This record gives sequence, C-alpha cells and structure tokens, in this order.
Amino acid sequence: MTFRTVWLALVLPLLAHRGAAQAPRHAALPDPSKALDAINMTMVHDVISPPSAARYYAYCMLGAHSIVAAHNKTLPAPKQLVRNFTADLRLDTVRSPYDYQLAAYYAMLETARLLLPSGENLAEEQAAFVQSLTKQGLSPAVLSQSIRVAKLAAAAVIKFSKTDNYGKLSALKRYTPMRAEGNWYPTPPAYMEAVEPNWKTIRPLVIDSASQFRTALPCAFSKDTASVFYRQAQAVYRVGKQLSPEQVQIAQFWDCNPFAINTAGHMSIGFKKISPGGHWMNIAALVARQRKVGFDKTVYVLCAEGITLMDSFISTWEMKYATNRIRPETYINKYMDVKWQPFLQTPPFPEYTSGHAVVSNASAEVLTYLLGDKIAYVDDTEIPFGSGQRAFSSFRQAAAEASVSRFYGGIHYMDSIEQGNEQGRKIGRYIVARVLAPNSRAKTGKSQAVLRKLGPSR
Repeated sequence: MTFRTVWLALVLPLLAHRGAAQAPRHAALPDPSKALDAINMTMVHDVISPPSAARYYAYCMLGAHSIVAAHNKTLPAPKQLVRNFTADLRLDTVRSPYDYQLAAYYAMLETARLLLPSGENLAEEQAAFVQSLTKQGLSPAVLSQSIRVAKLAAAAVIKFSKTDNYGKLSALKRYTPMRAEGNWYPTPPAYMEAVEPNWKTIRPLVIDSASQFRTALPCAFSKDTASVFYRQAQAVYRVGKQLSPEQVQIAQFWDCNPFAINTAGHMSIGFKKISPGGHWMNIAALVARQRKVGFDKTVYVLCAEGITLMDSFISTWEMKYATNRIRPETYINKYMDVKWQPFLQTPPFPEYTSGHAVVSNASAEVLTYLLGDKIAYVDDTEIPFGSGQRAFSSFRQAAAEASVSRFYGGIHYMDSIEQGNEQGRKIGRYIVARVLAPNSRAKTGKSQAVLRKLGPSR
C-alpha cells in the first residue's frame, strides 16, 4: 500500500465528517411539540385507527432521532433502540454544513408527509417552517442541506418500515365475526367492522413477538347469575347507572375515540378525536417541555414513546383477537337490560385486554424512567376535543386513571383492566431494561438493577 493510499484512507473520512459538521446557529431552535401537533391533527383528520397511529408515531420519530443520535453521542443509536434496524441515512454523502436539529424537526414532518394518507397537507407546515427560518436569516445553503438530511432520514426509515408486514395486511384473510355466545360482535350505533384483526402480524420494534407478553386468560363466559363473568358484567352495569360527576369527567377525558358516531333519529354525526397513542405522545412532549430537557432529549423521549406505543398495541391486539371476548354492551343488552347503554361508545374490536390499560401503563413506565417519577403536570391534550384538562402527580397516576376510565365508560370489565395494567407494565419495564438503560443489554445483572430502580411491578 502506497503512502498516498494510506493518506487518502485516513484523511478523506475526516474531510467528509467536517463537511457535515453542525452549521453555526442563526435561527431559533424549533419546539418538537409543534411538529407533533401538526402530525396529530393530520391523523385526526384521517381517522387513523389506534394501532396504525402508534406505528406512524414510531416511524416519524425514529427518523428524527436517527439524525439527532448521529450528532449527540450521549443518546442511544437507533440500532440500539430497534431490533434489526439497518437503515442507512447516508449522512456521509452530505459534504456541506447543515443544522442537525432543524433537519430532525423537518424529518418529523417529512416522514409523516410520506406515510400518512393526507400527509401532503403537511407540506404547508413544512413551507411555513422554511419561511420562518429564511426570515430569521438562516443561510440558504445550510437550510438546503438541512432539508436534504431530513429527506435522507425519512427515506431510510420509510424503507425500513416497508419490511414490517404492514403492506401485506390487505392480502390476509378477511375477518368474520362469530355469533357464538361469549364472542365479540359489532356494536351500536354504527356496527363497524373489526379494526385491524391481523395486527399481530406486524413486526415489533423491541419485543420479541406479539405473544411475548400474553396475560392470563379471562374468566370463562357464563350466563349464570352466580358466575364470575356475570358479576363482572353486573359491576359494569351498576357503575354505568350511577356515575359521579368526577367519573364522567374521567371517562370523557380519556375517551380518545378516533371516530365516534352520535345518532338522533335518522341523523348520524361523526366526531373525531385524538387516538390513545396520540394522547400519550402529547403527554411526553408537554412534560419534556416542562422539564426543559432540550431539543435532543425531547426527540429521544418522543421516539422511545412512539416505539413503546407500537409494540404495546401489537401486544394487546394479539390478545384481543386470541380471546375474542364479548363486550359489556352486548352481554348486558342480551342478558340483563336491553335498553342499557355504556357512557362511552364501544370501540369496534374485542374486549380483552384493555388497550388503554396496556398502552397507558407501558408509557408510564418508559416516561417515568426517562423523565422522572412523581412529576406533577397538567394534561391539556383534550382541550381541542372538548374535554378540558386534568392535573396529575405522576405518569403512573395518569395511567391508573386512564385504565379505570374504560370501566366508568362501560366498555371494559375490571379483569380486562387489571390484566391490561400488568401487561403494560411488563412491556414498559422490558423496553427500559432492554434498550433504554445504558449498557442494559450487556449483562442480565444490569437489567435487573434497572428494574429494581423502577420499583415493583405491582
């Protein structure tokens, strides 16, 4: 090997790295929650189902975090967070200076623009962002390169997303509800078909499989008035007939039904709301802002939360269709009171386990690890959807309230909530110990130490 060859091998990578260095900041650092707001409202417009929304959040934030982690080595690399993550952002091809944080912000919008059904609506948000940077005097060359980096990240993550089996769902066998006693069947007023019955085939990002965190089976279906099942349905029936003002407020606040239908005579009116995952993404963003953790860690927190949501929905959806359990509304109308109605509209999928319980508790474990325990905050997520705001002393308190809200709403039995709580905690603690805690993958002992720090699973 000649001296020239050795020199080129050593120097050229350094020059390439220098060319892609952080450009001098001449513009205000954007708030990631603003991009998240735009993505949220696009999903609300598109009536994205809860499991699909979780998938979109995960990939939108993974692209942004990939950029941030390439420059901030205190944060875990994407390949540490996501199993088999092989996406190459090709940052070595970017020779001119760019602003990695502006690129990460733009990447959130760009990934959502390319993934969401009405994603093109986000082009206006992107244009407004670019215009604001131009007005602040950001170099056109730096702006151009930052956008280029954002598009590289979005393209890489979208390419990776196409290998998770989502594209194969439409080709799978169509789901047909069974009228057998004890099985789920579409509920009023719209009698909508089952949501994503084959979601268990989606590749998880961290957990090993959709069935890894299966819970105990629900109690056996029975019409016997002395049975455990009947008593569970009776508890839902009774609480629904005597809800206190506080219980009503809790049920409304955590409704998070992407598309509810109200009927009056022959007229039906649809109401769109944020999904359960969107609600927890917003909680993550507002507490990160409250804690002033900075742009880089905020993106990381949102990425970790998105990953948690995606895997949690895969897990609970597998359990739902494996058990195919009847909803309280169907059971009560048939065996107790034909005129009874739940306070909340029953979602169009099987009952066990409670998705709110699983997703909320998994999120609480991950956010507690990343942002801290016993953090007081005011959750204003539901203000645009007419449900005001609520104050919480910790993520775990919020998760407990989100879980029981489904009992007050009349759409879940208590055992579904309790088992969902445990399922969610196990998923969240697994994600923390497996990928979020420093060096937790190196030794089992370190993983156990992280779990001890989090406290008992309860």
